[in-house]
Amino acid sequence: MSRSPARGEPVGTERTLALTTLGPVNGDAIDVVLFDLGGVLIDFGGVGPMKQLAGIDSDDELWRRWLGCRWVRSFERGHCSELEFAAGVVSDWELDIPPSDFLEAFRSWPGGPLPGADELVARVQRHVPAGCLSNTNALHWEDHFARWEILDAFDFRFLSFELGNVKPDRELFDRVAASLPAPRERVLFLDDNAINVEGAVDAGFAAARVRGVDEARETLERLGVVDD
Repeated sequence: MSRSPARGEPVGTERTLALTTLGPVNGDAIDVVLFDLGGVLIDFGGVGPMKQLAGIDSDDELWRRWLGCRWVRSFERGHCSELEFAAGVVSDWELDIPPSDFLEAFRSWPGGPLPGADELVARVQRHVPAGCLSNTNALHWEDHFARWEILDAFDFRFLSFELGNVKPDRELFDRVAASLPAPRERVLFLDDNAINVEGAVDAGFAAARVRGVDEARETLERLGVVDD
């Protein structure tokens, strides 16, 4: 695996919403595409188990609570240890599971790249640069993400635990915008989570909610970013 880029450095250098967009978007108006990883390009298996543990029925309700959890936010900004994270989540969420068991289950949540993910990134890059913007943590990075070649394919890589900021916070999107070679209104962000899409739109990005590679491909084709 090649050298990891510096934080925000271009890699190449040594409500249930089906779609949310910021105004009319077409391919000529987009200079950079940023993908979320889990749920868009990467199989992420944690939603079902966490819903069961927490007794929550709705995916969106789970995500709103997860993204607002102080321990999740701290861990995915790189500000606490994995043991502190597990103990904090179990306590705050009142989960009926020992922290060590929760942590072991959490460790296994990410699956591999979804079928067609590599090809879609390469297809986008024939038109415009492509990057990733993901909330993740050192545990998942070391055990999973760092092993996948797709992470080396991106022109830009923005990971929350490296940046010290998380989606959907405005500070994260402002920091990303400052690191890209295009104005934020010409950056298209694709995420499977409505809260993160809303955060991107509020920060001035073009953004769409997509789930999986097929929806991402269809959206990119519909918006004219890639040829259909």
